[in-house]
Amino acid sequence: MKTKQCLVIGLGRFGTAVATTLYEMGHEVVAIDQNEENVERVMNLVTHAAVVDASDERALRAIGASDFDVVVVAIGTDVQANILATMNAKSLGAPYVVTKAVDEMARRVLERIGADLVIRPEHDMGVRLARQIATPNIVDTLDLGGDYAIVEIEANERLRGTLRDLNLTGRFNVQIIAISRGGKVEVTPRAEDDLRPHDKLVVIGTAHNLDDLRRYLGE
Repeated sequence: MKTKQCLVIGLGRFGTAVATTLYEMGHEVVAIDQNEENVERVMNLVTHAAVVDASDERALRAIGASDFDVVVVAIGTDVQANILATMNAKSLGAPYVVTKAVDEMARRVLERIGADLVIRPEHDMGVRLARQIATPNIVDTLDLGGDYAIVEIEANERLRGTLRDLNLTGRFNVQIIAISRGGKVEVTPRAEDDLRPHDKLVVIGTAHNLDDLRRYLGE
């Protein structure tokens, strides 16, 4: 795994979780916030932490914002500071800026000023939870970007028979890339492989096609 240089701006609950997790995974993390207490809380949990006002372009330039592989703008309620920090990071040449948006309007503005990825953690987690409640046989989701995702599906009564007979690729335009059964994983399963209750399928497809499959399984 290539070690990444990451800058996390804003050390509320979300930013702190991002910064400390990246550091635990072996990446170099610089974490900054205007609030000294927030900075002190993560001082020993990241590579370096400092009190910096990211809405000041000169301050961001001084810590070398353009040198980081990823800049995460995790400023929460202060929408203006969030937008300014994102603009500053992009104008200084940061190659990839991920920004947290508090609502849909903020998301549109942040995308317009050049954020490479805009996330709404509470909204996104709410959507994911609702899908898991509505279709509990979908046990996990991995968003690949570009409208593609991987989901793990537990076989139910509607998924019985051989993969050839089920023809999920032809019916839903999704691809089965692995089957997990009894702790053993079979990658690139064959058309004649039989599905049994409680088998887990790892399926890749677009969000639209996976939603069609969800609806079919939830009926």
